[in-house]
Amino acid sequence: MRCPDCAHVESRVVDSRTSAESIRRRRQCVACGARFTTHERTERRILWVIKKSGRREPYSREKVLHGIALACQKRPVDSPQMELAANHVEAHLTGMHEVPAREVGAAVMAVLRDLDPVAYVRFASVYQQFESVQQFVDVIDPLREDP
Repeated sequence: MRCPDCAHVESRVVDSRTSAESIRRRRQCVACGARFTTHERTERRILWVIKKSGRREPYSREKVLHGIALACQKRPVDSPQMELAANHVEAHLTGMHEVPAREVGAAVMAVLRDLDPVAYVRFASVYQQFESVQQFVDVIDPLREDP
């Protein structure tokens, strides 16, 4: 691992912490003494998303996270909560080799429904391409019934 300060290739691990998704390592450069953090993830096989047009593309966590961030814009949802939401979507898709794009969207909607109802409605309106006020009402009504 190269030091971000001096680009020296040797470093020693000062601390390691394991989570379900990755290993967080705190490192110290042997040349300049700078400390930096690395996150190591196990490499998984590629999950392919099948778009509505039939085109296939690799699953992108960044796209899911970006969609969640847009829906949560100016809402009381912080970055760790959004990261956790993306983790839940990935956990839902674990073990699959191909998945329809609508299933990825449905997984995001399920997570946002629990996280923030306004973000859920925002995401649903774009994802399901609402064209009428009635479609908004149809999504909002079940949220009113849920305590």
